[in-house]
Amino acid sequence: MLLPARAEVTRQLRRYRAWERAMLAAPADSAVRSGFEDSGYTLCVLMGKRCAREAAGAAERYLRTTPTPCLRHETCRPRPDRVPRRQASAGRHSRAGR
Repeated sequence: MLLPARAEVTRQLRRYRAWERAMLAAPADSAVRSGFEDSGYTLCVLMGKRCAREAAGAAERYLRTTPTPCLRHETCRPRPDRVPRRQASAGRHSRAGR
């Protein structure tokens, strides 16, 4: 399964939580309600959930548990003394046929 980018999940979760706070402060405001519903829908699509609360919970779990990509670790980087050699093409250095 493809996972969404951590930066995008973080951005959408923050947006959802901001609209959630605004919704709690002004529940009768239709513009706030619309923004809250839009942000919840976006988070649902991003996380593959049907409910905004489930999507927010899934996003929080995802951000807590996603490992750092291997390329960021010092031990996974290629060492300068181990630079791979270029492979010669089969016909280029072959003396067959001469």
